[in-house]
Amino acid sequence: MTVTTCGDRKPIPVQARGKHLVVDIHCHLGIPAADAIVQAKYPGPPPGINDFTSPKSAEVNRTQFATIGRTLNSIEQRLDDMDRLGIDVQAISPSPGQYFYFADPETGREAARAVNDGMAEAVAAHPDRLVGMGTVPLQNVEMAIAEMRRCVRDLDLRGIEISSNVNGRDFHGEEFRPFFAAAEELGILLFLHPLGFTHAQRMSEYYFNNLIGNPLEATLAVGHLIFGRVLDRYPGLKICVAHGGGYIPGYWGRMDHGWRARADCSEHCQHLPSTYLRKLWLDTLVFDKDQLESLVRTHGADKLCLGTDYPFDMSEPDPVGFHAGLGNADQAKILGLNAADLLGLTTTS
Repeated sequence: MTVTTCGDRKPIPVQARGKHLVVDIHCHLGIPAADAIVQAKYPGPPPGINDFTSPKSAEVNRTQFATIGRTLNSIEQRLDDMDRLGIDVQAISPSPGQYFYFADPETGREAARAVNDGMAEAVAAHPDRLVGMGTVPLQNVEMAIAEMRRCVRDLDLRGIEISSNVNGRDFHGEEFRPFFAAAEELGILLFLHPLGFTHAQRMSEYYFNNLIGNPLEATLAVGHLIFGRVLDRYPGLKICVAHGGGYIPGYWGRMDHGWRARADCSEHCQHLPSTYLRKLWLDTLVFDKDQLESLVRTHGADKLCLGTDYPFDMSEPDPVGFHAGLGNADQAKILGLNAADLLGLTTTS
């Protein structure tokens, strides 16, 4: 038996149905009640990603949401899909469109509470198959901290999903330091998931604001956390970055060289940037087995977690099979043990 804890909270018992425990750390659940709260005050498409979406991509997106809407916004089909995909546990996180950072703080707080209550209700219905992650209104850091504490203490959610920026403000800003300090104190996982690129005027076509924009946003966010001294100040933070961590894991040598060569790169960063990169967890949603093997080789199997992006069209269609070429020990860690440790799960026979 493997027993892990998430902060000082009671471990959640789960069961492996196959050779290895399989935990999906990157999958989403939409909460329509939160959309209703925001739409009542801010009707129409939210600002941001929709500003850089071509008519063709918007058409494809409408078709996608019409197809997956029930699956995204409920748990009726979810368990059957999990069984089909070989997933024992989903770590459900909010649909990225439900950050609502653009709203005024009070509306954002009300919507976040609705999301988090919905997550807790879903988990309560299937506590052996679902574990929850919430959201917080980061447009007001004090409110965000209070809601994060409620997520931990009242709802037993095991993670907080955050975007890669807050209305264009990056996370190395001083205003976000109390939030990271509180997350470190609580021992809660932060799941960093971008929602397109903030300045994507040249990415509107071909779904580039997702295909290129999401990994680019993750790259910028991680860069600011490293170079902006956030990871130095809060070394106990637990952060998992979606989409394989963006582009940094494949090109970290350029950061290291800049740190060695330039005073403006090393001003706030005490050590080689790559040493911080390897303190982060990454999901394995990279779609190419050569890239997966590269992540294992350079980042290490101890810091990787299976992620699918269920139920969107950019999800991995065969998540367990995608990892089949790895060694048995690496598979066990990446498929489930690492996520279990981050989320406080315990396996039962």
